[in-house]
Amino acid sequence: MGIEKLTPAVGSTANRKRVGRGQGSGTGKTAARGQKGQKSRSGYKRKRNFEGGQQPLAKRLPKIGFTSRLVKPYVINVEKIKAVAELAEITMESIRSVHKIGAGVTNVKLVGATAKDLAAKIKDENITTTGK
Repeated sequence: MGIEKLTPAVGSTANRKRVGRGQGSGTGKTAARGQKGQKSRSGYKRKRNFEGGQQPLAKRLPKIGFTSRLVKPYVINVEKIKAVAELAEITMESIRSVHKIGAGVTNVKLVGATAKDLAAKIKDENITTTGK
């Protein structure tokens, strides 16, 4: 048996239906599109979420959620974490030595009642304090 003698299984293939090729074919005249209407015209294409004129589901549901593209700083309350306030000079390395911060943290903001008093100790441009 050679590869040239292979044939598909019986009934597994069928000729494609050629519509609009005369009355004898059974799909002549209107070409299986019905009589009139938008769907019978040439160039008709139904939109992806079209629901027959009814308000689409995407418009009926409420719009929720928002994701900011700004990188939010890691916030440290110096009232609760006294070790940060007691540092001689505040840099990212010195904060990491006294407080557990993830490796991906690049910006730190110091908050609390005494945070603005620490501004003179900050030696890193990625660390800020509250401005009030």
